[in-house]
Amino acid sequence: MEAVKLEIRRPQIVNGIGLEPDPDWSFKSLLSELDSLEKKLNLSSSVSLPFAKTKSREIYGEKGTKRSSNAFVMRVSDEEFEDSEGENEEVRDRGLVKAARFNCNEFYFSSDDDSDDQPCLDVQTYLMNEVGLVESALYELTHEHQLGVKEEIRNTISALETDLRNESEKSSSAHTKVEKYREARREVERKFDVQYQRRVAEGLDNHLTAVQRDHELKSQIEERKIRSDAAHEEAKRREKALQEERLLQEKAKAEAELQAKLKAEEANRAALEAERIAAKEAAEKEAAKASKANTSEVPQTEASGGPNATSSRVENDKTNKSELAGNMLRAAESALKLERERLQKLKELEEINQSLRSSSNQNFDSTGRLIGRLIRQISGNKDKVSTQASELVKIFNNPRCPQTISIAYFAQKVVSNCESPSHSAFACAHVIVLVTSQFPQAMDLVLAEIHRACIYTVPKHISYTKSAFESKEAYWKVIGYKEDDGKIESTTDYLVRLDSYMKLYGALVQWQTEVAGCQNVHGLKEGWAWLARFLNALPANMYTAVALYAFLQMAGFALFGKYRSQFMKMLNFISENFLNALRSQDDPDLRPITSKIQCYLEDKLFLQEPEGRTLQSSLLSNNMAPESDYHGPYHQQSRHFY
Repeated sequence: MEAVKLEIRRPQIVNGIGLEPDPDWSFKSLLSELDSLEKKLNLSSSVSLPFAKTKSREIYGEKGTKRSSNAFVMRVSDEEFEDSEGENEEVRDRGLVKAARFNCNEFYFSSDDDSDDQPCLDVQTYLMNEVGLVESALYELTHEHQLGVKEEIRNTISALETDLRNESEKSSSAHTKVEKYREARREVERKFDVQYQRRVAEGLDNHLTAVQRDHELKSQIEERKIRSDAAHEEAKRREKALQEERLLQEKAKAEAELQAKLKAEEANRAALEAERIAAKEAAEKEAAKASKANTSEVPQTEASGGPNATSSRVENDKTNKSELAGNMLRAAESALKLERERLQKLKELEEINQSLRSSSNQNFDSTGRLIGRLIRQISGNKDKVSTQASELVKIFNNPRCPQTISIAYFAQKVVSNCESPSHSAFACAHVIVLVTSQFPQAMDLVLAEIHRACIYTVPKHISYTKSAFESKEAYWKVIGYKEDDGKIESTTDYLVRLDSYMKLYGALVQWQTEVAGCQNVHGLKEGWAWLARFLNALPANMYTAVALYAFLQMAGFALFGKYRSQFMKMLNFISENFLNALRSQDDPDLRPITSKIQCYLEDKLFLQEPEGRTLQSSLLSNNMAPESDYHGPYHQQSRHFY
């Protein structure tokens, strides 16, 4: 459609209204002017015009808000409205009013109002009425402006669409690249993960293999070690048993020799006595004859020395031998008698057991091992002590093993266990009291084994004399030193064992009313007798000092509780006589044990209950064995005898 172009050259005035708008008018002023113009036209025409306004113009903003009440409205046909519907939507988006285009192909303008051309009149009904020049010019200007705006909008939209399309393509390309890169990274990471997992699996497998190999190697080493230790312990045990047996035999032999010497001395004494009696009788006969023949017989009597000389010689011989035996063996006669009785019972029991073993094909060593294991498991726990005692009583009552053999094993194992580092003297003594309360005959056998192991539990002491012993080694064996591979043990080791045996003996005698429902057949009465015999008969030296201190440590508390002032007299005697005798020897090795005994007396340690005496009721108290108190200089290899 060709737009109608109007060229206004000069301002025109129609009905008093200027057709050319003022260049300085605003859009609102222009609308206001157009409204006034329409009102005048409507008033001057009696026929309704096609473009007559039904309501004032309204202008809406971009968001549909009403900007002004002076917007203008143009009526158009439905076909034109439908054609321009798409364009109207774009215009509405920008807040503008869409105007219809004029189609001038089917009609023409004519200045002749009286034309008779019927076709034109027929078509006239479809055309809008003729409007004024101002409105036409305004419409054309508006239309051109709208076209320009549309074109600009189209160009802008096209540019934006192009930019959007380019940006979208760039974004898609970048996204694709990112996805490809991400996928590549995933693939690389997956490969790395697979390689890492493979390496981890290989490393773990190698580690587990190495650990398993180490465990197997350790297990083999432990098994070999256990077998080796077991074999070593068995060999050591056998060797120790052989040594103990050999030592006991040598000790018994030495004691037998000593007894033989004593018997020989008694025999010599009896022979001398018989000789003295015979000499006396002969002297009497000679005296009777002398009364008849004084001159002839006197020289003969004087030559023989006379009866008084013979009797004097016999008495001197007897006195010298008695003093020699008394100085070598220091002990109370009652203590020696009890020792002989207990050793005789043990000897008779061993003979009975030997006959039982020879007459029976059964091996009773398993019973001995079982008893030894039960004794080694004794600890300072009350429940453990009761359990072990009950198990031992069951073994004694077991008909499969003779009771005499079980009791002999029990006595041996109890005494040999004293040398164990984990030995608990009070707990072990408690078990002995519980067992011997039901089997009283076992107490003498236990005491006999203790006397065999330590002569100071009798108490007795054998002094060294060159005339009685071939060498010092023979003397050491007699008093209880052990021999290992032909080598005598050191004084340190001997004193440690002496201390252990004396602590067991002291713990044994101090149990009395504390053991509920049990009678201790070797209680405080025997402990008091031991202390009295010890102080009356034994000399003060290294061995007796260690024995006395160990005994006081274990039994002093109970002895003071029963005897009070009498026990204090005993302690005063120890302080004034025994300790002074030790100090007078001026031996550096005696100073530590002398200081210990002095501290015991001065600090009144007998008022304090010794550690481990009260059995614990909890299983946590397993370490109740008293430690050895003798680690001083006198434990060095010093051999001084008194």
